Amino acid sequence: MTQLETPQDLRPLTALRFGAAIWVALFAFWPDLDVSWMPNLVAKGYLGVELFFVLSGFILCHVYLAAHGEKRFSYGAFLWARIARVYPLHIATLVGVGVLAFGALAAGMSVNGNILSWSALPANLLMVHAWGFAPVAGWNHPSWSISAEWFAYLSFPVFAVVAWRLRERPIAAVIGAVAFLVGLYIVFPMLAGFPLTQATIAWGALRIVPCFALGCALYLMHRKIALPRPGLMSAGFAVAIAVAGFLSAPDAVIVPLCGGLILSLASLPNARAGWLASRPAVYLGEISYSVYMVVVPWKLLAVNAASKLTGGGDKLQLFVWLAVFLMLPVVAAVSYHLVEFPARRALRGIAQRRAERAKARTGDPQLA
Repeated sequence: MTQLETPQDLRPLTALRFGAAIWVALFAFWPDLDVSWMPNLVAKGYLGVELFFVLSGFILCHVYLAAHGEKRFSYGAFLWARIARVYPLHIATLVGVGVLAFGALAAGMSVNGNILSWSALPANLLMVHAWGFAPVAGWNHPSWSISAEWFAYLSFPVFAVVAWRLRERPIAAVIGAVAFLVGLYIVFPMLAGFPLTQATIAWGALRIVPCFALGCALYLMHRKIALPRPGLMSAGFAVAIAVAGFLSAPDAVIVPLCGGLILSLASLPNARAGWLASRPAVYLGEISYSVYMVVVPWKLLAVNAASKLTGGGDKLQLFVWLAVFLMLPVVAAVSYHLVEFPARRALRGIAQRRAERAKARTGDPQLA
């Protein structure tokens, strides 16, 4: 099998990131809606995090695997790029949650004591709060998954070595990754007493491992095997995920289906991807990290404010809830343009200037 040509910019996968973020957001906001039921598909919204994790393994292999295998990989530059991607918004939302919590206390409102947990702050600042180092889920709780991502980033050379050795056996790699994922999903509850897909600060770093490995394996298949009719396959996997969620199928079934959706969308050429490759869809994908990270601060602010203004108590009526929920991407766009994008550009600019100075000192064009 020979390596297939693939575009650097996989626009359908960028758009998919927004879908994953909205799935998680629905799961987080639904309890604030004045209804007594939750659709099974919404109740499975925590699996949007798994979708992010599989995507992360796929995309990082797409960008870095060849360089690692061909000894052109700079671990320091890789980690700096990852820090530039996730850390500024992580700190900004942590501070934002703290400001909102202090403001609520000053206004005489009650605040969950764990939110302002000073004992959990160092682990949050170091992005190791999903490694078992945080005593409670404090501050911006969804950032536990950023800590898990940081674990995967630090471990990426290990994943890359295995993936590079299996690059000529992509089907075996995918079968092995799925078997590893299913096996871990079966064994973990026996030991911990709860599903791995519900782990956050205690075992979040482990939670990303099978998903990241699956993403790496799927990338190997993507590079070697041309899928027939990827558009139809993408639709089929999307329907299968919806049906499996509606039927409350086991997580060990839904997560591999999410991997199938990623693989089929990656095989869909941008020119044939329709609205998934459109500028609005790609833009929503670009702000998806902000969507995910502002869920808690926006929920603290907007749900409490809406409850006070409408006198509806702890639950919101449908139209009020919709207004709050539909404003989430708007708030995320603001955080993206004010914090995430400029901070990322500034940090990457620092790395670029350092590389240029090193090039000027040594005259080595490979350092640029």
